[in-house]
Amino acid sequence: MFDLILLIIAIATGGGGQTAQTTAGEAPPPGYQMPQPDAPNPLPYEAEQQVATGRFTTALEIKPIMQATRANWLAVREYDGQDLVYVTHLWSWRCGLVAIHYAVNDAPLEPWPLPACHEDTASPNAILPEDGLPYRSYPLSSVQTVTVELIYDDLTTEKATFNRQGALIP
Repeated sequence: MFDLILLIIAIATGGGGQTAQTTAGEAPPPGYQMPQPDAPNPLPYEAEQQVATGRFTTALEIKPIMQATRANWLAVREYDGQDLVYVTHLWSWRCGLVAIHYAVNDAPLEPWPLPACHEDTASPNAILPEDGLPYRSYPLSSVQTVTVELIYDDLTTEKATFNRQGALIP
């Protein structure tokens, strides 16, 4: 039974960089090390406590909204001879996120910095002038796909890819 548990843990965790190819009753391969339960989280963030505040500042509160509005996570707009990629919707729920990563046209994911939450105000998710602009510009017609990865403050993630036609706004 213990060997079966080791196998399940090894498969679920990726085996700490090695693949454990054992069956129940077999010993793990030589040099295989079991992941330690207190191993650091691979993400450079820490999970936040999930308490519903009614202010939409935790993953607990925003995750159902984000899942229901997935088609609105971003938009592409042709404007002034450029493609503009907007993440206004994501910024509007950013207080339940720790990070957004995005990639245009199959490039590697890169961070899109989030403005701070305005916890000391009545509207912590409001986008204020000092937060900057929630878009990036690219050459006209160059954006064909955009992949977005959300990392919630409970450290769960969601990822979606949008094609130009599905994200294009007039």
